[in-house]
Amino acid sequence: MKLGIAQLNLTVGDIAGNAARLLAAAKDAHAAGADLLLTPEMSVCGYPAEDLVLRHDFTAACEAAVQQLAADAPPNLALIVGYPERSDDGLFNAAALLRGGRVERVYRKHHLPNHSVFDERRVFDSGAAACVFSCGGVTFGLNICGDIWEPGPATRAMEAGAEWLLVPNASPYHLNKERERLAVARSRQLEAGLPIVYANMVGGQDELVFDGASFVLDADGKVAAQCPAWQEGLFYIDIAGSRCSGPQQALPDEETAVYDALVMAVRDYFGKNGFKGVHLGLSGGIDSALTLAIAVDAIGPDRVHAVMMPSDYTAGISVEDSRDMVKRLGVRYSEIAIKPIYEAFVSQLAGEFAGRAADTTEENLQARARGTLLMALSNKFGTLVLTTGNKSEMAVGYATLYGDMAGGFAVLKDVAKTRVYRLANYRNRLSAVIPQRIIDRPPSAELRPDQTDQDSLPPYDVLDAILAAYVERDLPARDIVASGYDAAVVRKVIRMVDLAEYKRRQAPPGPRITPRNFGKDRRYPITSKYRPEGDLP
Repeated sequence: MKLGIAQLNLTVGDIAGNAARLLAAAKDAHAAGADLLLTPEMSVCGYPAEDLVLRHDFTAACEAAVQQLAADAPPNLALIVGYPERSDDGLFNAAALLRGGRVERVYRKHHLPNHSVFDERRVFDSGAAACVFSCGGVTFGLNICGDIWEPGPATRAMEAGAEWLLVPNASPYHLNKERERLAVARSRQLEAGLPIVYANMVGGQDELVFDGASFVLDADGKVAAQCPAWQEGLFYIDIAGSRCSGPQQALPDEETAVYDALVMAVRDYFGKNGFKGVHLGLSGGIDSALTLAIAVDAIGPDRVHAVMMPSDYTAGISVEDSRDMVKRLGVRYSEIAIKPIYEAFVSQLAGEFAGRAADTTEENLQARARGTLLMALSNKFGTLVLTTGNKSEMAVGYATLYGDMAGGFAVLKDVAKTRVYRLANYRNRLSAVIPQRIIDRPPSAELRPDQTDQDSLPPYDVLDAILAAYVERDLPARDIVASGYDAAVVRKVIRMVDLAEYKRRQAPPGPRITPRNFGKDRRYPITSKYRPEGDLP
């Protein structure tokens, strides 16, 4: 029998649009001779729909779409779609088997993830029953995404008679996630002895990015089919007993995957929210240069407007390199000097600041002048402002509220500074769009004479290692010092991270590419007397 995997980019809340795409996929799969089409988790409403599923009108609209899909789909095709099912028993993350013009069966997800970016127990009830059906001479069982991350549901499907396990997924990407999924699937294959078809969605949804990369494990736990990452499409496998054949696409290496994730995140946040264009501040530094390259790769140069906003402290080479880069990329470019705005701020505040020396307040006024200009352009032209700060800066508060943090989408929010350099070099290997001098220069905010980032921060390789230990792995300060880092530096970094929580709460969303981002992954109180560095000598 022939089975289709629909690796689709669906939009949360676009019930009619998603249903139309599912119907088109069903018709294409039927025309290609498929007996069965497996679509991603929550394919009717998109994932994660979060508190939308608590609305009765929303779930009613999803139910109506499922019924209409059942009526309209080719009657001799078995079609699996996902949706929030509301019944007298509760509210469930469900997958429906549509065949013969009706909803033939419904499977309810057993294991509801409630960690990291997931809050499914907050909105859904758990199912308990197995669901099996026959198609093309093969008996299939259903699990949904998190069900294969825990023992039990796969075995229940096998005990109910399943010969193959179908797993619709909405599994978001982070570094090395493909390996994790494969290891988990192999554990379930060993547990239940069933070959597994793992169908994942693709696309961006707020801070989450879904990479696709659907796959099939045969009865020996070998990858019998591998669909591409970061691409939509219908992919087919031919099943004969416990064996199958299908596509064998190579998955991208780490830097390629991260870059593709950022491009997709920008493209979908831009497109799904209906923006007309993008504005960003181009400083001549590496962060804004990489952000500009990603924006152009995501939506094309004709919809990107880069704005250089020089001050008295902006180096001449920063302006030269910015002009060079926009020519290479072919984007619209403007230069708006902030000196008159900055001087007006200082003049108006002179009475209040009398007797006080200049400090970071005046530096922040420069950043806030730039943020005001970008947001004015956004308001006037209906564009999305992309902020350019990276994860290292967001971690330690090396950013200005209502200044360089002003915007709608923070492209590099989960990208450490050391990885920014790697991604810039990766992009230049594809085509040299970032002037080499931008990559080679010491990083600087250029808010005072001869400033560099290392005036205030440890070297980025040291900073990023400490941040990875403290932010991403929750290691105690004493353990970080024991791994070879200076106690005073560790103490300073931890203190900066903790004090900057109030800033991060006000930062725009950005794509998640690590297992622990600044967003739903990490939820720390702003007001807290706990001092994690307190155990240091």
